[in-house]
Amino acid sequence: MGIKIDDKKYLFHIQGKNTSYIMQVLEGGYLAHLYYGSRVNEYRGSNKIIYLDRGFSPNPYDKDRTFSLDTIPQEYQGFGNGDFRVPAYQVKLENGTRISDLRYSGYKVFKGKRGLVGLPSTYGNDDECDTLEIYLEDKIIGLKVILTYSVFNELDVITRSVKFINEGAEDLRLLRALSMSIDFRDDDFEMITLYGAHNNEKNIERRKIVSGIQMVESTRGASSPHQAPFVALVRKDTNEDTGEVYAFNFVYSGNFTAQVQVDQYRNTRVAMGINPFDFSWLLKQGEEFQTPEVVMIYSNKGIGEMSRKFHNLYIENLCRGNFKHKVRPILINNWEATYFDFNEDKIIKIAEEGKKLGMELFVLDDGWFEKRDDDNTSLGDWIVDKRKLPNGIEGIANKIVDMGMEFGLWFEPEMISIESNLYKENPDWCIHVPNRPYTMGRGQLVLDLSRKDVCDYIVESVCKILDSAPITYVKWDMNRHITDIGSALLPAERQEETSHRYMLGLYEVMERITSRFPEILFESCSSGGGRFDPGMLYYMPQTWVSDNTDAICRTKIQYGTSLAYPPITMGCHVSTVANHQVGRITPLETRGNVAMAGNFGYELDLTKLTEEEKEIVKDQIKEYKDIREIIQFGDLYRIFNPFDGNESAWNIVSKDKKQFVATYVRVLSLPAAQIRTIKFKGLNPEYLYKDVETDEIFAGDELMNVGITIERVKQDFYSKKWIFRVIS
Repeated sequence: MGIKIDDKKYLFHIQGKNTSYIMQVLEGGYLAHLYYGSRVNEYRGSNKIIYLDRGFSPNPYDKDRTFSLDTIPQEYQGFGNGDFRVPAYQVKLENGTRISDLRYSGYKVFKGKRGLVGLPSTYGNDDECDTLEIYLEDKIIGLKVILTYSVFNELDVITRSVKFINEGAEDLRLLRALSMSIDFRDDDFEMITLYGAHNNEKNIERRKIVSGIQMVESTRGASSPHQAPFVALVRKDTNEDTGEVYAFNFVYSGNFTAQVQVDQYRNTRVAMGINPFDFSWLLKQGEEFQTPEVVMIYSNKGIGEMSRKFHNLYIENLCRGNFKHKVRPILINNWEATYFDFNEDKIIKIAEEGKKLGMELFVLDDGWFEKRDDDNTSLGDWIVDKRKLPNGIEGIANKIVDMGMEFGLWFEPEMISIESNLYKENPDWCIHVPNRPYTMGRGQLVLDLSRKDVCDYIVESVCKILDSAPITYVKWDMNRHITDIGSALLPAERQEETSHRYMLGLYEVMERITSRFPEILFESCSSGGGRFDPGMLYYMPQTWVSDNTDAICRTKIQYGTSLAYPPITMGCHVSTVANHQVGRITPLETRGNVAMAGNFGYELDLTKLTEEEKEIVKDQIKEYKDIREIIQFGDLYRIFNPFDGNESAWNIVSKDKKQFVATYVRVLSLPAAQIRTIKFKGLNPEYLYKDVETDEIFAGDELMNVGITIERVKQDFYSKKWIFRVIS
């Protein structure tokens, strides 16, 4: 495993445990892509490139009409030299021309993996990773480009990023700087993406790719709920458990593009990176530009294996800090219980009830700072509202801690309300364009995090609150996407850098705050799952999956999210009925079973529960405490897909395969319905497992191949959970 180099053939072979990725330098120094897929021990060139005279495909060499960049499978493509497909990068010179021509100039191999300056990225030590840097250059303009490939040997993951260095005599402007591109020599693929909206995130879309460009993107200043920075190419017969998958996930939280282009010869190009729309970057002499990272995963055992590779990587080599391997607390959040209408007495009563039921953490959501009686005011001030909390954050936090619970707090640090002291004192701190009216969203604007003074203010104001009280959890929200893109401090020639500079500022802010408070569990949120991406997980190891807490909707939202993200990264709550988002009334048991598929919590007024409901909640909490290590650190296997019909099912197996939890959810009760069996996955076929509820004992092979019969229950929104443990 690792990286093999054939210096005579200029051949680069990246090997994971079950994966090979192969490139070669061709005539003239062009870097070609040869193979990505199941591991081969030694590559001898069986799939050689066939050069043909394509007639109207231009040639860089006058006497060889068969060699054209328009037809060669390439690793990182430029613009203007005969390849008419969408390029991976483009630069603009001072004279206005936009042509460049990168040629191979060298390489370097080393153990381990370096971080990316100012950007989130996966990490690995010398035993886990090997890294290859390939150097390309355009000698005419002095542009040097470093393609970086890191392979996680046991996990079968490859990451890619690109660095641009201006070593020339004049300034350059990057118009396009994608993080990766790869050319496949066929188009026999279907494309999986994750689309959605607020309250409806991470829906799965699967479609046959066709000639031309298929693209998902965000131009909202966030990775967005509308299209996730994720794309997978699969063969038409690929399912959860069999078939080939090529998956790509962007470690970035801002504007992105992920595109698949099928050319005239039915070759397929996949590219991903910062969205070139409304982007450019001035690269002065001697300056560098680093692109964010793309995670690439190949699986020949279906979509399920792809997901588990993502999950293992993100738990072990992306999330950081004290909570990486620490069980997450069961929380009660007051948002859907009170919204803005609360006082200290009301909060204490909810917390006291939560403590009685076995909850471990109380989270005070929006509305705790001055004049915040609705969502139109006060963002940015972060001054405690003594009308609601006469003893301040410290007072209420200490009361909750004294009753034996932890205390958490909601922030929206990236925002500013026009109705705020901060705006009155610093009106130019928001992202805006001079002499134009604001485009409003929820009565708030976005702070300009491309500015150091703004970033410093956020760090200082948030840290002041965190220093003031025993806070062990922060919910970091972002409820407005970015419009009116412009910065008061950037010169005209750098205005198109604003969106990326915002992300660099945000990452710096989060790095400073999370590093200063390692004992605090940070959960990211953006109106729910509007910024659920690997970039955020690097700083905050879990994300609020969706503002939609309806259990039936959540089966789809959490199922789609699980394609790339493990259960331990998902915040999942039980809320009241009728549900506040869709009005549905579902059994408390089903709400609990669905929420137990991630980091478990509640978001309702506990003081209004009946005694019967309180007993159910108490039992749910006791049960989750018993199984949460399985849920949070086990391997997820999806069984029934809620996007395909009336039911959903999954099971999560402990790493040693000695325990597993399985859940089944049916939406509607149907007449003359068939009797269903559920076949569990990922078990040890030789182990004997006991159902903790019935004491029945079955071997793993029977549970996987024969399955368990699901009892017939005449009830809408029915669910069933099984817990099995190996008998000694």
